[in-house]
Amino acid sequence: MTNYARMYRLGFTPWERYGAAGGAQLGALLDREARERPAGPGRAIDLGCGRGQFTPELARRGWRAVGLDLVPEAVEAARRKGPAEIDYVVGDVTDLESAGLGTFDLFLDIGCFQGLDADQQAAQARGVTALAAPGATVLMLAFGPTRLRRFIEGVSREEIEAAFTGWDLVSADPADPSGLGWPMNRTSPQWYRLRRPAD
Repeated sequence: MTNYARMYRLGFTPWERYGAAGGAQLGALLDREARERPAGPGRAIDLGCGRGQFTPELARRGWRAVGLDLVPEAVEAARRKGPAEIDYVVGDVTDLESAGLGTFDLFLDIGCFQGLDADQQAAQARGVTALAAPGATVLMLAFGPTRLRRFIEGVSREEIEAAFTGWDLVSADPADPSGLGWPMNRTSPQWYRLRRPAD
């Protein structure tokens, strides 16, 4: 939290540029998810929402949206941006159960999971599983692992599957790297879609 809070104060937020690059595909992915749900969009949470770059897109497309981030200053900025129907909360993605948020049908993770170590990734996955409604989906945008992973983060398909035991990896599709500078444009970002069995 200290590093992210400091980076927000300095105005150095490269992850927002990363999100902007992948965000062009987000609308279509959310629409697909809504179409495949018999009851349509339900409750969704944006994990590591930051200043609310993408949480409003959930609300615009009919999801009852919650944004969660560890940095209070980022959450406050997201609240100011609105819209008012979105609930933004300060919370830890590695301790989701303590936030008292109820269950969700969709978990959006744009660049959050990839920045955690293995133990933290497992903790986030456990929390997501605890809060997941039957048939819930995780929609995750992440860099692939590279030699520069220590500096720019990243995660492999195998690491995601290892953390999300009991979930089915439905798809892994290339994300558009447009707008990403070097070396982030060499990380082969992917959109991962995981589904919790309905029964």
